[in-house]
Amino acid sequence: FDAVGGPQIAEIAEAMSPEGTIIVHGALSPETTPFPLKIALRKSLTVRGYVFTEVIKNIERFRRAKQFIHSGLSEGTLKPVIDRSFKFEEIVAAHHYLESNQQIGKIVVELD
Repeated sequence: FDAVGGPQIAEIAEAMSPEGTIIVHGALSPETTPFPLKIALRKSLTVRGYVFTEVIKNIERFRRAKQFIHSGLSEGTLKPVIDRSFKFEEIVAAHHYLESNQQIGKIVVELD
């Protein structure tokens, strides 16, 4: 599940198990994203584009997605990686930290 794209898509494909699926949901890389044809053929990979509107514009899919997320968080099967938390009063610092690209995981802004 990749939001960056770019030339490293080949590295992602190479690291995947056979018959896996790469889901590209963004193009944050300023570089071209080449299709890793030889790796995809050798490993029978699928590369698929995805946009969130596939879910939010479909009421039933959206309901199922919310249920999946809520269940996963409450059961502990979904474990988001949180890099750092900021209080709402520190929103400017949170934005600066986000823009620095130092984070590994999510940046949380806490509301009282």
